[in-house]
Amino acid sequence: MDLAAIEGNLNSIGYGLAAIGPGIGVGLVFGLGVQAIARQPEARGILQGQMIFGFAVIEALAILGFVLAFAV
Repeated sequence: MDLAAIEGNLNSIGYGLAAIGPGIGVGLVFGLGVQAIARQPEARGILQGQMIFGFAVIEALAILGFVLAFAV
């Protein structure tokens, strides 16, 4: 087996493990956001904007990890 193939496989495994963090983060952002909206429905507009911003930041980190997994 070629050493480059092993490194490629390890990069994929590393990214798969690193994707767990953003998955948990997205779940927390939306779970707690829905909980907050359920408790205080009049603040839905503000909370929804913050949820979308948090989701975008978390997903940007996940995409950055994906790019770095194959760039190195």
